[in-house]
Amino acid sequence: MSMTVYVPADASALSLGAGTVAARIGVVARERGLAVNLVRNGSRGMFWLEPLVEVVCGGERIGYGPVSAADVPSLFDAGFLTGGVHPLRLGPVEEIPYFKNQQRLTFERVGRIDPLSIDDFLAHGGYAGLAKALTMSGVDIVQAVTDSGLRGRGGAAFPTGIKWKTVLDQTAEQKYVTCNADEGDSGTFADRMLMEGDPLILIEGMTIAGIAVGATQGFIYCRAEYPHAARALRAAIAAAYARGYLGEKVCGSDQRFDLEVRLGAGAYVCGEETSMLESLEGRRGEVRVRPPLPAIAGLFGKPTIVNNVVSLASVPLILAKGAHHYRDFGVGRSRGTLPIQLAGNIKRGGLIELAFGRSIRELLYDYGGGSASGRPIRAVQIGGPLGAYVPASQFDTVLDYEALSGIGALLGHGGIVVFDDTVQMAKMARYAFEFCAQESCGKCTPCRIGSIRGTEVMDRVLAGQNVDANLALVADLCETMLHGSLCGLGGMTPFPVQSALKHFPEDFHHVRH
Repeated sequence: MSMTVYVPADASALSLGAGTVAARIGVVARERGLAVNLVRNGSRGMFWLEPLVEVVCGGERIGYGPVSAADVPSLFDAGFLTGGVHPLRLGPVEEIPYFKNQQRLTFERVGRIDPLSIDDFLAHGGYAGLAKALTMSGVDIVQAVTDSGLRGRGGAAFPTGIKWKTVLDQTAEQKYVTCNADEGDSGTFADRMLMEGDPLILIEGMTIAGIAVGATQGFIYCRAEYPHAARALRAAIAAAYARGYLGEKVCGSDQRFDLEVRLGAGAYVCGEETSMLESLEGRRGEVRVRPPLPAIAGLFGKPTIVNNVVSLASVPLILAKGAHHYRDFGVGRSRGTLPIQLAGNIKRGGLIELAFGRSIRELLYDYGGGSASGRPIRAVQIGGPLGAYVPASQFDTVLDYEALSGIGALLGHGGIVVFDDTVQMAKMARYAFEFCAQESCGKCTPCRIGSIRGTEVMDRVLAGQNVDANLALVADLCETMLHGSLCGLGGMTPFPVQSALKHFPEDFHHVRH
């Protein structure tokens, strides 16, 4: 009898040796005459346990990890194919507290299925949302998304239903659905994990979006730095076409939806929706002046949905189980769940999907286990390189859009980067300007020139030259960039600078080297 063994093909697991572990399992199984069905799944998101090997035993998935290629023979000796005892044995994977205490909705299948198998996807509830959508009018689909309370998970948090209704209300011979998968924020990997671990849920979500608003063509704008995700998406799209879930008659209906992947060239600014559209059209990624909004005149001047990966991948569940099911998770105006990504100086880094409303402290200590260095956590940056720095005194703030806004921070894409008490916050403020200078598209002066001047002024502060006068210049420059930039790149660069100055002034006046 063939035993099923799961070894992730997720990029993070591969970077830790999952590919060699999988190959070694295959070799040793053949040498010992054992029949093994090796499935390359997505990661469960517990990166400190990767490579995580799972075996199906007694109806449960028993985990072993982190496994190296050198550990494989001893795993076979211990009878791991039948759940044998070994120093790396973790027990049932879904009973590990880090995983068990999550509320996985959008990431429900990630790590559980073969990402490229339509049959596995269907067996775990896949395409139920699309089946429901095909029985509904576009107006009713959009209303369900609106009623769910889903807001953009890419960072802007704009209500998804309002965006879709705007596109639905336009009269045009052609409309588009675009997915912004140019995940460029530091410490974020949710989009990549989803595209690699369950690409069909994104395809299903985009198909539902197309049917809802009358769009027949979709594009996934994936960053070129995600080769594994791009390959997974293309393979999944081919499988969906072959089974009739994409193309001229979706699931035998009179609805058409075509989908393809386009690669971005690594420009951070293309995470901004209009820059992404410029790039998709084959031009330099530069911010467009708005209005018109992309929902009215977007890709090639046509009405266009622009959502990120997690936003679109949340839609199938909303259709399958009802808007109320999704809306019942969360707090206030932040409904549903958020994939939170823990990175930086953290003991147990990884992905945690939870309903909005958990505190930063709970995430850092109950899930993350504190800093990897064992030193006190001094600050976290939430929302990518343009997010504010949150000091330890504010760690009891809950993760929801309004609560973070109330302390001058933002949730963004849900990435949390952790720093212990050795961090030099004046240097982190300088880095914000430097990052903006490197990534600016150059279209507007506050961003293009302000970021360079900011880096220069911060160099003088770090050198101890006329510190008070130069910090006054920094404050003035931040106001100019905040109010004068065309898009969020220049407009949000002041957030990390201002928060570092506000919460850690001692690092600017007494520079620690």
